[in-house]
Formats: sequence, structure tokens, C-alpha cells
Amino acid sequence: MQADGYELRRAADGKGDGVFALRGFRLGETVMVGTIQRRLKANHSHATQVGRCEYVQLGGLCATVNHSCDPNCGVWVNSTGAPDLVARGDIAAGEEITFDYAMRNYSVDNFAIRCRCHARTCRGSVTGWKDLSDDRKAAYAGLVAPYLIEMDAEMLLE
Repeated sequence: MQADGYELRRAADGKGDGVFALRGFRLGETVMVGTIQRRLKANHSHATQVGRCEYVQLGGLCATVNHSCDPNCGVWVNSTGAPDLVARGDIAAGEEITFDYAMRNYSVDNFAIRCRCHARTCRGSVTGWKDLSDDRKAAYAGLVAPYLIEMDAEMLLE
């Protein structure tokens, strides 16, 4: 399956399918525009958080982008509430497009699979925003869903 600037194909190292760049993307460029396929009643392993207690199933290839603990994309929430993927640095043609699932989900409780990103900074499991170190959160500044920052602030007040 192919779309504007990226395609779905088999990823290396037994990760299954992944989304790969067909062209280069520059720092700050929108790589993929998120779309909401349907709203969900509860969180589950393929749900995307779009608000404090709101979850959706994403549509299109954005729903198939793999997690990485050292991602080349971050998240900006678009006007529909879906997460767009934005380049955290230059992405070369042929490179797998990835993001950290913690950039959009406060908690990842329903994802039992061990992390297979093979990044030098791999956490070993796919975790949510609440589980990230302060250093990792700082490294993602400006490229995470805003409700995550609000939820962190609320937790500090409790």
C-alpha cells in the first residue's frame, strides 16, 4: 500500500509491517496526517488516545506506524483531534517512519508485546507518557499531545 511520500512494507528484524519514507522529509515537516476512523468506548491495544479519557481507532497508514523508543517523528494534534506525525529531524528516503506511542498515550496498559525497536535507548517495553523519565519528556518537548502535559500538571497538584 502506498500513499503520498510513504508506503507500507515488511520491516526488518521481525517487526512485521512498517511505514517507510519514499522521499526525504525535513525537520518540522508533516510526514503523515492522522485521520480518525471511529471513536471507541474504551482503551485497548490498538487505541489511540485523543483526550484525557477519549480513544479512537485511527484510519489510513498512520494506524500502522511502528513504535520506537528513539523515534524520527513526533506528534502534533490536528484540527480533527487526530495525531499528525512530524519529523523530529531529517528523514531519508527508505527510512522507516516511527514515533513513540508515549507521545499520544498517557498509559499503555494493553500492549503486552515487548518492544522490538532495537534502539540504543530502548526501554524494553512500550510504555505511556506517565512512565517516561523527565529527560525523555524534555527531549520530546513540543512534539507530544497537549493533553499529556495537562495530565502531568494535574498529577503534580494531587
